[in-house]
Amino acid sequence: MAFKNSKLDLSKTRERSQITDSHRDNYMGHRAKIGVVIPSTNTAVEYDFQRIIPRGVTWHTTRFLIEQTDLSDDEKFMKFLDALRSTIGGSIESLMTCKPDHVMMGMSAETFWGGVKGNDGFVDRIHEAVGEDVGLTTGANSVIAALEALGVLGGTGKNIAVITPYQPIGDKNVRLFFEDSGYEVKELVGLRCDNAGDAIALVPDHQVMDIVKQVDSDDIDAIIQVGTNLSTAGIFPVMEKMLNKPLLPINVAGMWHALRSCGINDQYDHLGRLFEEH
Repeated sequence: MAFKNSKLDLSKTRERSQITDSHRDNYMGHRAKIGVVIPSTNTAVEYDFQRIIPRGVTWHTTRFLIEQTDLSDDEKFMKFLDALRSTIGGSIESLMTCKPDHVMMGMSAETFWGGVKGNDGFVDRIHEAVGEDVGLTTGANSVIAALEALGVLGGTGKNIAVITPYQPIGDKNVRLFFEDSGYEVKELVGLRCDNAGDAIALVPDHQVMDIVKQVDSDDIDAIIQVGTNLSTAGIFPVMEKMLNKPLLPINVAGMWHALRSCGINDQYDHLGRLFEEH
């Protein structure tokens, strides 16, 4: 994941908060520039991010090529991850030329892989690419931070339900991560989507809503959706009010974590308790 262009000089840029005659010169990104790394097949992350554009904050996406789109079984799912690992470095190299203040990984399977230890290793590898001075949000870390903000703390006997678009091998690693983080995974439903594109992005809302009702019970403290190409940012806030417990879409958790990490504390309605209250 090392950068190829060692001669690239990113140090000379215009000061974004520059003031002339007591007036701000330019409002574009003066509070934060946030880079977002997404698979080339993903159409949901940008759709969700377009819901939130705080004043003075800019989102900057980079896409890494996904040629292996077949996810129809565990073996092909692993080939997808292997292909991802070979192309993600180039997209990060490209992203860093815009000098983001913070980088968010708009993909999640790799961040759960190997449990907490695996996520820690992934974070270390990405930090080698973006630099230690640049903040970093991963899907796994953002969900844990969001759950803690919502009062659903690991290691306190909290039960969760998880919805994924993955094959069984992906679900196994998601379960491992949450169990490593101190949660009891009482219910986990994998949709076993057979490709990395439309099979995930076009899962109908009614199917997701039926699964939420399926996994919910009185002893479930929170319901989490992972897989960034599956957007639940529209339906989860409504169901959250109906069920009176946190329902957490991974893209919402990622946006919230990235913004809060940059000191952007703007709150928003209709995106769930996380953005309304924290």
